[in-house]
Amino acid sequence: MKTVEIYTDGACRGNPGKGGWGVLLRSGERERELYGYQAQTTNNQMELMAAIQGLESLTQPCEVMLMTDSKYVMQGITEWIHGWKRRGWKNASGQAVKNKELWQRLDAARTEHRVDWRWVKGHSGHVENERADALANKAIDEQA
Repeated sequence: MKTVEIYTDGACRGNPGKGGWGVLLRSGERERELYGYQAQTTNNQMELMAAIQGLESLTQPCEVMLMTDSKYVMQGITEWIHGWKRRGWKNASGQAVKNKELWQRLDAARTEHRVDWRWVKGHSGHVENERADALANKAIDEQA
């Protein structure tokens, strides 16, 4: 299995407001950057979209190390999702899970790969996280 590192970040100006997501993919010496824009969104939605786009961009099953600075994404995909699915996409309070469609898309995308989910503190000088952040902001600036 090919090994890939995926660094993701989302950005939002206003919450909700204009948003962007950024992804840095690395496999060996090769790197690829992805980014995208959404006119009316939230920061959490852009964080999810970055992880989704990173995984969905892979063309074959891979061994993936996915780095996010979003505790929402990290805890959601590694902890909370099991209960949500068991409860029919309801949270512990019995309310509908926010961003359900994005969580379902992320859940489906990860099944193609072996994903090691990792969290990094945002805006702390982590080079790849800073690059993903810059891509997310570039998407907003360019409205890509």
